[in-house]
Amino acid sequence: MQENTPQEPDLSYSDKKEVAKGGVLGIFIGLAVIVPGVSGSAVAIIFRLYEKLLYAIGNILKSFKKCVKFLIPIAIGGVVGLLGGFLAVQQLINLVQFAIVALFAGLMLGAFPAVTDQIKGEKVTAPRALLFVLGLAVPVAFAALSVAVEGGAQVLEGTPWYYYILFLVLGFIIAITQLVPGLSASAILMMFGFYKPLLDSIHFSYWGENPAIFGIYACLIVGFVVGLVVVSKGMNKLLERHRAPTFFTVAGMSLGSVITMFYNPEITEYYSAWGTQFMWWELILGIALFVVGVAAAYMFVRFERKHNL
Repeated sequence: MQENTPQEPDLSYSDKKEVAKGGVLGIFIGLAVIVPGVSGSAVAIIFRLYEKLLYAIGNILKSFKKCVKFLIPIAIGGVVGLLGGFLAVQQLINLVQFAIVALFAGLMLGAFPAVTDQIKGEKVTAPRALLFVLGLAVPVAFAALSVAVEGGAQVLEGTPWYYYILFLVLGFIIAITQLVPGLSASAILMMFGFYKPLLDSIHFSYWGENPAIFGIYACLIVGFVVGLVVVSKGMNKLLERHRAPTFFTVAGMSLGSVITMFYNPEITEYYSAWGTQFMWWELILGIALFVVGVAAAYMFVRFERKHNL
């Protein structure tokens, strides 16, 4: 069976609906920084934009105009998702964290068939089944590790010079989480103890009192941009040469990401509070929202299937 993908995919949007898809994809990419387990790359697969996204990022210098035109709606959506995550979703998480996480987990699980569509008709061999299992295990093992070694909250004020190198590396790692389904940017930051400090730093008063924070932001952004380009090129090569095995692994990681939404440093800390005051009403609300999320996402997948025949 042909394993290669086209070297230069069509990056043009056919209509406003396609542009809107790019914007929605960007929103989920932005939300992925706030909600542990949410995968922007999984959404890209659902919208059939994953390979185009990888190509556009990895070849932005080679075909600048074409790639930028494709990425603009995604970038705008990313800013909206990030701001919306800080201003709205984070507030809802503070009120009913389990219920909101359950909703997003339902959306990711309901959309999972769109990921498996990429390997439909492929022969399930022992090596490919093993890749799926390994893909499933990676985010779960990563979540377990992040829970076990979660760093205490770090202090961003007066950080030594070598911390800026760490932020460059963190930015690079966060880029990996955006392009490889199943890995969580927020879990990475929690592991190093920078998740809450960075969230708390997004405030005008903090910026006025600690202007050095912009140096940290700059390092994260530079590492992130470099990571996007490098990782997207690597993923492009994998898909060109080993498309089916790669998607078997990606499918496993996508399913694993749903599990990690209910098992990560932030949500496990929330569970510990239930030990003193278990909230039945939030559990019931969470289950209901999970079911709604699964149903809504699966209906969307079926809709997309019909319109892509």
